[in-house]
Amino acid sequence: MTIRVVLADDHPVVRDGLSALLSSREGIDVVGTASGGREAIRAAVTERPDVLVLDLQMPDLDGVAAAREIGRAAPDVAVLMLTMFDDDDSVFAAMRAGARGYLLKGASQDEIVRAIQAVAAGEAIFGPGVARRVLGQLSGPVAQAAPFPELTPRELQVLELLTSGLGTAAIGARLGLAPKTVTNHTSSIFAKLQVHGRAEAVARARRAGLGESPQGR
Repeated sequence: MTIRVVLADDHPVVRDGLSALLSSREGIDVVGTASGGREAIRAAVTERPDVLVLDLQMPDLDGVAAAREIGRAAPDVAVLMLTMFDDDDSVFAAMRAGARGYLLKGASQDEIVRAIQAVAAGEAIFGPGVARRVLGQLSGPVAQAAPFPELTPRELQVLELLTSGLGTAAIGARLGLAPKTVTNHTSSIFAKLQVHGRAEAVARARRAGLGESPQGR
């Protein structure tokens, strides 16, 4: 199968060089070029290439914004970033925008061809230095999302103390609240969590990791 490619770069020398390289390879057909981000989006929509090779820095619309728009307007087009920028912000912004690959312009001709073939096949590919950083980011400690983001901080405190086995009066004493205020918070918690009572709320909270022993608090 022939891979249809559009090249987007604001430097004519780069575009022409890439076009000559790829056109000489069997199984790759350069069907269009673009000199800016907006032109790249139009080419993605009109040409429907398999792969759009995109520079990060362009005069009218940067590559990240263009990649994001291409993902909306032509989601079947695989975007491969080919750029000189290798900082973390650029790499991860491109990934969040939907780029399937990220290569630096120092990559060899064979690496560029392999990357185009890979993203056309639905794979994700990164240059060696970029890949090390991506893997490092993914293997780092994962920040745990706060449980029950729909609850206010005070409601979360009340729920945790409920789950620890404290009653209304004890929770009020611990937090400096009137028992009626604790009851109001409890009713709000039940409504937000869509549970029918304390036992169901406690079960959900414990599954989320709340409910340490109140001893020593």
